[in-house]
Amino acid sequence: MTDAVTENGKPRIQPSTRVVLHDLAVRRDRDEWIVGRTATRTFVALPTVGARAVELLREGRSVGDTERALRAETGEEFEIADFIRDLVTLGFVARIGDDRPIPDAEPPRASLPWLRPHHVRLALHPALPVLVAALLTAAVVVLFRRPDLLPGYRDLLWSPHGSLVLVGGAAAGWTLLLAHELAHLVTARAAGVPGKMRLGTRLQFLVMQTDISGIELAPRRQRLTAYLAGIAFNLSLASALVLTLALTGPGTTAHRLLAAALLLALLPLPFQCLLFTRTDLYFVLQDLTGCRDLYGDGLAYARYVFRRAVRRPRRGGTTGAADPSTRLPAHERRAVRVYSVVLVIGTVACLAFMAVVTLPADITLLVRAARGLGPDHGLAGNADAVAVLVVLGGINVLWLVTWLRNRRSAGRASA
Repeated sequence: MTDAVTENGKPRIQPSTRVVLHDLAVRRDRDEWIVGRTATRTFVALPTVGARAVELLREGRSVGDTERALRAETGEEFEIADFIRDLVTLGFVARIGDDRPIPDAEPPRASLPWLRPHHVRLALHPALPVLVAALLTAAVVVLFRRPDLLPGYRDLLWSPHGSLVLVGGAAAGWTLLLAHELAHLVTARAAGVPGKMRLGTRLQFLVMQTDISGIELAPRRQRLTAYLAGIAFNLSLASALVLTLALTGPGTTAHRLLAAALLLALLPLPFQCLLFTRTDLYFVLQDLTGCRDLYGDGLAYARYVFRRAVRRPRRGGTTGAADPSTRLPAHERRAVRVYSVVLVIGTVACLAFMAVVTLPADITLLVRAARGLGPDHGLAGNADAVAVLVVLGGINVLWLVTWLRNRRSAGRASA
């Protein structure tokens, strides 16, 4: 028995070598094939010949047999040994020949690991979108007949005590946010994708996000269902609240609380239109356009255009780096260039709004709350001040901690 690696750390691969691959999922996507491991949330886009090579290796063909088969089918020569080394790097290879197994990285932790696909298989039932649409239609009909049920900002002020409104709104908002992300997790889990929920940042926004990497290997209907599950939850809840509001008397405590909950359920939906922050609708757009990394490629193209605009041309009329979008297929190139405009304009507008409106307002509220502490302001005044400091200050501190943590994680991953 020989060692599975050579002295320089690379796998020793001979024409007679056979490899054992991990359980891989494969699906066609336009002119390419998506190949990956759901367990490790790792996938790659391969040309047809690459997918065919994976198929031959899975059949137990040796390296030499695979090369001869591909040469007979395409008339071209292929370095299958290098291809296998790339598969090893991706973590797709379990064993090379009769040597020891290839060390496998520990799979990423999943949220709610006890939740199995068969527990939530109804989340992908074809009838579920029909039920959501029916519920939404019923709510729209009720609002058309009862426009007085449309929520307004005053519905959030359900109590004369500001501290109760602030704390209650924060608690309800985070509960709804957790339920929104849980909808993504449950739908992805039904498709066999583990998924993990965690805090994240999108520009100045503190968000909860669900990593459902691996859903790219599922059929399109399941992918789109997973992407839209959170929005569907918010719309379904809002629709149910509208129908319930129609049955309660105006001015009652129940009516006020239901109206506040309705507005809280609807408030996250406009945020989903901020495609430049990689919201749920961004992933829908990325899928429909067939792009692999719409945000990353759009950002790279925007940087290229900016550098070309500010740098002086070199001798020969060039400005240095080549256009990164030219390496993309035509359909991706068009989408990336259009998206880069949305990315730049949206990001600048969002950060400008934060600098002019959000940040000054937060600072003003925090300063007022700090000045409102003390024995001269009474119990109610101190309670309101503490509530503002805890809720508003806590959110800003949590954003900073989350941003720093994610920056450190990204640094370790790229090291």
